Amino acid sequence: MKVRKPAVSGMFYAATAGELEEQIGWCYKHELGPGTIPRVNNKGRREIVAIVVPHAGYYYSGPVAAHAYKELADDGIFDTAVILGPNHTRYGYPVSLWAGDGWSTPLGEVEINKKLAQRLLGDVIKADQTAHIHEHSIEVQLPWLQHVYKKVRIVPITMLAQDLETARAVGTAISQADDNSIVIASSDFSHYEPQSVAVEKDRSVIEAIVALDEEELYRRCERLGCTMCGYGPVAAAIVAAKEMKAQKASLLKYATSGDTSGDFSRVVGYGSIVIRR
Repeated sequence: MKVRKPAVSGMFYAATAGELEEQIGWCYKHELGPGTIPRVNNKGRREIVAIVVPHAGYYYSGPVAAHAYKELADDGIFDTAVILGPNHTRYGYPVSLWAGDGWSTPLGEVEINKKLAQRLLGDVIKADQTAHIHEHSIEVQLPWLQHVYKKVRIVPITMLAQDLETARAVGTAISQADDNSIVIASSDFSHYEPQSVAVEKDRSVIEAIVALDEEELYRRCERLGCTMCGYGPVAAAIVAAKEMKAQKASLLKYATSGDTSGDFSRVVGYGSIVIRR
């Protein structure tokens, strides 16, 4: 199978390696970022089982995403990242896993853990490339991982079906990964709401995530008319994390596109959340 080429380099993030490295550094050092560029802690305790991170353009969501990746670097070295993202394009199967060769970015090629990928395939998760070709929610996470770890293995899964039953099935399946894997749930929160409305809705949804309550997440999304795009991947990550002995979750950073652009009339919400054993 062919290596998956970048679909959104030069749009969501910089198109060349040098510019991309500089852009990621800018995100870490931004006033909304964690302040420093991380180094991997080789003696980290490896308590993190999952993170929730945004997937918008780096100029808008990068400083928020940087908090989760700094925390990941501090936590030590993992073997494989199972990355769950929503399917914005609506192509492919309800839950699609890229089981073929690697994915490339301006920072090089990322390896697919084919052994784990094959193990995850089943009634719910199907091997499919179509769903991934133009989808950005997983792709934008890869340069962050490459910047921190240089070489990394992934299993990319995109979810068109985001109902609770499917999310639970996906979460249960990926919880069977080895103990040194992590789950990355890629999602933005409110879309194109006034700042005050977005913050209020997102705060409520984030409370449910931090409580590790996937059912309450769905209840609040429905009650609030939430426009969070990756509620299914986040719910699946919660389910997997609990199966992987997660005990607690915490919000590292929340901001909106208005906080970087200055336009608070129609914002998108972004959050970095970490889930630990």
